[in-house]
Amino acid sequence: MTVIKQDDLIQSVADALQFISYYHPVDFIQAMHEAYLREESPAARDSIAQILINSRMCATGHRPICQDTGIVTVFVRVGMDVRWDGATMSLDDMINEGVRRAYNLPENVLRASILADPAGARKNTKDNTPAVIHYSVVPGDKLEVDVAAKGGGSENKSKMAMLNPSDSIVDWVLKTVPTMGAGWCPPGMLGIGIGGTAEKAAVMAKEVLMESIDIHELKARGPQNRIEEIRLELFDKVNQLGIGAQGLGGLTTVLDVKIMDYPTHAASLPVCMIPNCAATRHAHFVLDGSGPAELEAPSLDAYPEIVWEAGPSARRVNLDSITPEEVASWKPGETILLNGKMLTGRDAAHKRMVEMLNRGEQLPVDLKGRFIYYVGPVDPVGDEVVGPAGPTTATRMDKFTRQILEQTGLLGMIGKSERGPTAIEAIKDNKAVYLMAVGGAAYLVAQAIRKSQVLAFAELGMEAIYEFEVKDMPVTVAVDSNGESVHITGPALWQSKIAQSLAVEVK
Repeated sequence: MTVIKQDDLIQSVADALQFISYYHPVDFIQAMHEAYLREESPAARDSIAQILINSRMCATGHRPICQDTGIVTVFVRVGMDVRWDGATMSLDDMINEGVRRAYNLPENVLRASILADPAGARKNTKDNTPAVIHYSVVPGDKLEVDVAAKGGGSENKSKMAMLNPSDSIVDWVLKTVPTMGAGWCPPGMLGIGIGGTAEKAAVMAKEVLMESIDIHELKARGPQNRIEEIRLELFDKVNQLGIGAQGLGGLTTVLDVKIMDYPTHAASLPVCMIPNCAATRHAHFVLDGSGPAELEAPSLDAYPEIVWEAGPSARRVNLDSITPEEVASWKPGETILLNGKMLTGRDAAHKRMVEMLNRGEQLPVDLKGRFIYYVGPVDPVGDEVVGPAGPTTATRMDKFTRQILEQTGLLGMIGKSERGPTAIEAIKDNKAVYLMAVGGAAYLVAQAIRKSQVLAFAELGMEAIYEFEVKDMPVTVAVDSNGESVHITGPALWQSKIAQSLAVEVK
């Protein structure tokens, strides 16, 4: 019989969440580096470089890999012979106390993103609790725990279907992945749950993402069952879609495809697919009664030495004197280095601004000729101006775009991933522009921010409107003033290139 102390679990959960906030799993670093070396698309290679540089910076600076420090998911396997020493809390409460400690740690404050009353007031719980917890009771005298922090951008792209037993799972995945866009920040992993019931498939899809990347080892030894055959087939065929890093087009869209299955009803074939993003964060630990878990930090030797350079063709611009004529000269895919002052604002701020416009009220900030960055930054620590401040998924602002552009004179927007058809049409009609920053490089992006102040809606916390002063913040022209989108042209080009290459190989 093993006796585990309440505080050992609390501290282990807290330590694990801090650990994964700034350390990528080594297998992920290695897989990303392999993708970087193999990548032929300049835009995708540049994005992967920024992600790898950001990863190393976070490992040395102990600051979050991504500004979205996630919703905490925990899988707990409780040995039947485990006993508790002086426990005054439920197991749920212990885990949530660990989350609370981790997210409020002064040395590395993590962004609290969890909202209570999701269909109503949506009020921030301030400490990122509660976690989503899954239990299983198993033979033995140990407590095994998997902890993950899942970003909203990738979680929002989860897909589920109740297929007919005769349907092809591979066909469904290949049809569905392009509909996910780039908001899940590829390259990453796909977790797929097959069988059971609807909710079982979803839990399996999440749980299997806790496994290490091993697709190349699987390729080398060959598949030994039908699930491994599907993994290999999907790995190749999803990458042949040409979506690429950040959806810009390229050779690597997924680093691995993980699958877990379970027996199901004769009339059913439930399938759930959940992507993990370029901020893959998970850790495993075991408590055996000897004290809190100790997680071993990866050696810095595991991180490749990559230097990011904007290149001679990058265009340096001043946001304080930018004109519509200058914006109209920008080309899709071009690298822009932003300097000067920009505003920030995401879902809550846009909703509030549109409500004010509808009431005929004056906005608290003048947007005319300005650029707005879709971001919810982490709070600063020490002498930081701002914490990690990477972009959020831009499509969530699509429904507000036309009204904001037409009624305020906003000139440009900055976010991650693609824009939808309604936003692209609004951008084209108003001769505005949409720029893309790399998702999964939040700490790197924050180094370009030299000043920060809240201008409006302070009560919204990280969703308030800030003004950032930036120096050489790198972005890509994703939708130009004529409405051309690199998230449409880039993947189409690389899908064609990959298809041509495969055709040559067959000959």
